[in-house]
Amino acid sequence: MKFLVWLLGLFSLAVALKLAAHNPGYLLLVYPPYRMEMSLTLFVLLLLALFVLGYLAVRFALSVINLPAYVRQFRIERAHSKGRSAMTEALIAFFEGRYAVAEKAAVRAMKLAESTDLNSVIAARAAHELREFDKRDAYLAADNNSAGGSTMRLMAQAKFNLDQHQPQVALQSLKKLRESGVKGHVGALHLELRAQQQARNWDAVLDTVDQLKKRNAMDDTAAAQIRQQAWLEKIRSHKLDASALLAIWKSTPGEFRKRPKVAAAAARAFIEQGDCRSAKQIITDRLNAEWDSDLVMLYGECLTGEAGSHIEQAERWLKRHSDDSGLLLVLGKLCLHQGLWSKAQNYLDASNSITPSSAAYTALGDLSEKLQQPDEAFKYFQKAMALTQGNK
Repeated sequence: MKFLVWLLGLFSLAVALKLAAHNPGYLLLVYPPYRMEMSLTLFVLLLLALFVLGYLAVRFALSVINLPAYVRQFRIERAHSKGRSAMTEALIAFFEGRYAVAEKAAVRAMKLAESTDLNSVIAARAAHELREFDKRDAYLAADNNSAGGSTMRLMAQAKFNLDQHQPQVALQSLKKLRESGVKGHVGALHLELRAQQQARNWDAVLDTVDQLKKRNAMDDTAAAQIRQQAWLEKIRSHKLDASALLAIWKSTPGEFRKRPKVAAAAARAFIEQGDCRSAKQIITDRLNAEWDSDLVMLYGECLTGEAGSHIEQAERWLKRHSDDSGLLLVLGKLCLHQGLWSKAQNYLDASNSITPSSAAYTALGDLSEKLQQPDEAFKYFQKAMALTQGNK
């Protein structure tokens, strides 16, 4: 548009000059005692030249007046350019793992007043990785009132606290983040999950995993592992409280009650409370559904007056798992408890023939003592000790 205006103006000037060239008129200027006569065409040309010179003079004067402001703006833009370059260098160095370089570049960008909130967090994270915690805290305390800066600082502070195993402090930072209006933040939820795990708040862990799953921020395998660990810890934490343990076990989802690790943890907890009936019921149900060699070892941990029926159950399993050394060891212990010396000897020897174990040799030593065979008992105890020391 501006080009068309100038083009139109040039054409108009050309037409005016053409007309003026054929104008026979002249101009007489009188200022007594002086008088000056010139052609009208020359006067118009001089007038135009005077206008152009005046315009250029005004532009020059304005440029001189605005020169200090221009210089200031130039310096500000140059500083911003250097600041952006320093910030880019800090980000690249940080993600490359060159934390010392990242810290220096971020500090340089801060001095140039370029995105102070972002650069202070970068510098703090770099200092944290270098384990320079005093410098880290100083960077993080840099004055900044922006909402984004506050979110970054709280997230960084929570991560630092978790890395130093201070979950309660991290949870306080995350609480401030929620109170500031930041909700449903996936990154904050992942930090909260870590914090709740460190604080051993297993109910909160399960709730946080559910929130992450709703946002598709955690895969099924990882979520299942964390949930299993949470239920395991809930069971273990209530092992000294019978009513709480029973309530926890009943509230455990079926998919986890079927897992051998969870069933074993519950059985151990009930055994420690002396509730062998519940423990053996859990083990029996699980082994009938799916065999697990580690779980069967717990079947012989709780010896009661009902050992006879337990022997029958174990011998039914033996028909399908005759080569399981753990099951044979359990049968040996149960028979030893019931005073079935010959059967105990056979089962324990069979267990050792498949996989020698210090537990089986110790049981054979106990059996020899009951049979008044101290020399044999001593040999068995020696073998048990040798295996124990060999496994260390």
